[in-house]
Amino acid sequence: MTSAADCVTARAAIASVPRLNRLDAATLDIERLGGLTNQVFRVQAGGEAYCLRVPGKGTAAYIDRSVEVVNARAAAAAGVGPELLHFGDDGIMVTRFLTGCVTMTPETLRTTPGAPARVARTFRQLHQCGQVFAFRFELFAMIDRYLAHIDKLGADLPEGYHETAACTRVVRGALAARPLPLAPCHCDPMCENLLDDGQRMWLIDWEYSGMNDPMWDLGDLSVEAGFGPEHDREMLEVYFDGPVRPADLGRMVIYKAMCDLLWTLWSLIQHANRNPADDFWSYAAMRFARCRALMATPAFTAHLAAIRGAE
Repeated sequence: MTSAADCVTARAAIASVPRLNRLDAATLDIERLGGLTNQVFRVQAGGEAYCLRVPGKGTAAYIDRSVEVVNARAAAAAGVGPELLHFGDDGIMVTRFLTGCVTMTPETLRTTPGAPARVARTFRQLHQCGQVFAFRFELFAMIDRYLAHIDKLGADLPEGYHETAACTRVVRGALAARPLPLAPCHCDPMCENLLDDGQRMWLIDWEYSGMNDPMWDLGDLSVEAGFGPEHDREMLEVYFDGPVRPADLGRMVIYKAMCDLLWTLWSLIQHANRNPADDFWSYAAMRFARCRALMATPAFTAHLAAIRGAE
């Protein structure tokens, strides 16, 4: 539902965009779309449709928009993201609207025939495109930065967070012992950041993107979509074009836990910023509990061993 306040916000943003502010305001059709931290709109003007993104409150404290614009352009050049038409110093962004696409959800990613395979092809295209993204997505440094920001905000952590974070030293050691070449990665593959046209998947929202271990994208996506073993197998076998090595499966599973650990902190920042889009305290607690449960399984230890023993 697009409210009057939404239209006011969108029209104020449109006034700052040269490509759009020349259009007859009376002819614009504005529709509010989804978005957890930002306000996103579909703007229809005659035969053209645009996607307008207005940055959310407080996002400037933890998102580098100068990095985002570089990576969004690179993703478009790689053929996995929409064409970027405007990116202002204020973070207001306009892209070409991708028509004929369905915004994915966890359920549709699990139940749509071929969806895990299409996701795999899109990520492989991104990871192998040869583009160099601005920013190095360094998991453990980001955890430290988020913790410092939470402390600055005076926000609470779930009980046991520091103890669980301390246990990641063995994870850090295993990953560092067998590093993969860095690749351009999305780094925040929420299901809603995937658009499916039935033939291929598109990726949107490059706020957290950077050079990273490519298995992060697959592990994070698996968590967000609630994939089971059969979905993971389909995605990985298409991504690797054949059987999956235990070490690669291990890296993906390890990142399932680590992404929950990181996004727990992100959720706490949203809670502290009073973001009304969701109950972010409960969301953080859910992600943290899932992380702890996975790290406590014997399989997690076996995956760490597979990473260390990789040749």
